[in-house]
Amino acid sequence: MDCMPTLNTPRLTLTPLQLGDAPAIQQLFPHWEVVRYLDSRVPWPYPQDGALVYVRDVALPAMAKGREWHWMIRTRAQPEHSIGSISLYDQPGNHRGFWLAPQWQGHGYMREACKAINYHWFETLRRPLMQVPKAIANHASRAVSQDEGMRMIETRDGKFVSGPMQLEVWEITRSEWLARST
Repeated sequence: MDCMPTLNTPRLTLTPLQLGDAPAIQQLFPHWEVVRYLDSRVPWPYPQDGALVYVRDVALPAMAKGREWHWMIRTRAQPEHSIGSISLYDQPGNHRGFWLAPQWQGHGYMREACKAINYHWFETLRRPLMQVPKAIANHASRAVSQDEGMRMIETRDGKFVSGPMQLEVWEITRSEWLARST
């Protein structure tokens, strides 16, 4: 696995996921406000060892194979504490995902984290296209994509922790992203 960089924004530090992050994930992640619009593969109720199993058996092996890139989101003011996570995936139709603990939502942190992650996707990894799926009812996530200049390209049936609902796929090309970034 290539050494993943720590990414910095004006208010955030994004650190590569490590096994030692599992306890923080276990504390921050299993909240309905976080999981309800995630894919139904996420177990709910979340098991006591859910974060450890995910980090150890799913995320870190995928990172080692160069198929996924995961970061923990931390504020620069309190870098010892995680507030969420953001990931990139080498998976057609699903290139980025994120979650933020409820008490940190609504402050623009995810938009800021996405800017850094999108830069990594398009500039470091040199990918030509970013597609992100999301539940149609996830208005906050949709607003992030709209703010980034993405367009909705597809609607289909989806299965989420909260149950079945429509899924939208949002997209932006590298050239579109570059035009907005300059």
